[in-house]
Amino acid sequence: MRVLLVEDDAGLAAEIAGALRAENFAVDHADNGVDGLHLGDTELFDAAVLDLGLPGLGGIEVLRGWRAAGRDLPVLILTARDGWSDKVQGFKAGADDYLVKPFRVEELVMRLRALVRRSRGHADARISCGALTFDAQVGTFERDGLPLKLTALEWRVLSCLMLRKEIVVPRADLMERVYEGDAEVDSNSVEVIIARLRRKIGHAMIETVRGLGYRLTAGEVAG
Repeated sequence: MRVLLVEDDAGLAAEIAGALRAENFAVDHADNGVDGLHLGDTELFDAAVLDLGLPGLGGIEVLRGWRAAGRDLPVLILTARDGWSDKVQGFKAGADDYLVKPFRVEELVMRLRALVRRSRGHADARISCGALTFDAQVGTFERDGLPLKLTALEWRVLSCLMLRKEIVVPRADLMERVYEGDAEVDSNSVEVIIARLRRKIGHAMIETVRGLGYRLTAGEVAG
């Protein structure tokens, strides 16, 4: 999962980004509204965390710009404003959730996970595909009821496929959602990660759809 964080408070941004990366999220950060609007318009993200009091362009204007451009990524607003009218304005602009400062970063992580899961059509936090189960609220995978140990990149690829199980995910989408914008990426890196995942969950579960991408399917899980 890749998150866009638009927050001008450097200390808070570092705290949020660190917490999200510790939970295997890829994080891109913008410290002003102009850059945030541009990133949200031009790159793929699973969700955005958006402050309202931004320099250059306010958070409400950023959100309106995304929605006017047809960007449907889930957006969680962060603000020091706790008035009802401010919340109404945010929701009218297209926000999906709202968190008032100060807040616990752990709550932000849980809310983000719920937003991403629901945006992919999953009402239940536990998502299954064959012998593989993903607890999207906690962020853990199990195979045949046993914990599955994954690297951060493996987790991002598998969660992306799991949230879209039985649907072909383009290779380019995986590349964009797995790596942060400033990462140096080898052209074969996704294939390497897919190969490692197949060894862990069974080759048949990740299908290569030639010329299109990859699909997680309820194939037989290797023992």
